[in-house]
Amino acid sequence: MIGIILQITQAATNVGDTINKVANQVVNTPVAPPKEEAITIMNLVIKGGWIMIPIVILSLITVYVFIERYIAIKKASREEANFMNNIRDFIVNDRLDSATALCKSTDSPIARMTEKGLSRLGRPLKDIEESIEIVGKFEVYKLEKNLAILAIIAGIAPMFGFIGTIIGVIKIFHDISIAGDVSISSVSAGLYTKMVSSASGLIVGIVAFVCYHWLSIMIEKIVQKMEYNAMNFIDFLQEPTR
Repeated sequence: MIGIILQITQAATNVGDTINKVANQVVNTPVAPPKEEAITIMNLVIKGGWIMIPIVILSLITVYVFIERYIAIKKASREEANFMNNIRDFIVNDRLDSATALCKSTDSPIARMTEKGLSRLGRPLKDIEESIEIVGKFEVYKLEKNLAILAIIAGIAPMFGFIGTIIGVIKIFHDISIAGDVSISSVSAGLYTKMVSSASGLIVGIVAFVCYHWLSIMIEKIVQKMEYNAMNFIDFLQEPTR
């Protein structure tokens, strides 16, 4: 009987030693870190859903309008160094044909305003000023062409992004209600992809906002030059009579 008890005790000791060895192996075995999924811009755009299509279109329109307007405004801001001085000399020397020819050969808002003023010579000074002012307004309208598109995109692009995120969140909670349980991993995975649309919309909106005000500042500088040169032109007309 004692021998049987000793055998059982020895067997229990051996089993305990085996369990301890296995436990030590499990503890000491290095656990491989979870593989991180590489995040690329293209993957994020795709995961953003169909709402990314209008956001991408708005971004392309923003780039096109900005480049087109920037080139046009930059071209309009170019000014001949001695243009107004030459106009003054022509007026003082009564060479109006030469002054008109110089205006026609110069492609700038200031030249077109001056040409309109020359065509009104002989009329009251107030009529000349009004004709120059009208031409100046039309030139400003040309410079501001399509500029409102950037302002509209700056307002609606973030809205598209928010709509995409809201739709995604609704879908996530709909899936949870159907499944009947909540998984943090599934919720977080679905939510971060839906936030892509909000981030994209905000980025496009900010870029459009900056481009709109950048171009507006450039136009304001041109308008100031136009007003200054228009004032000088009126002064030139009064010089011969002094």
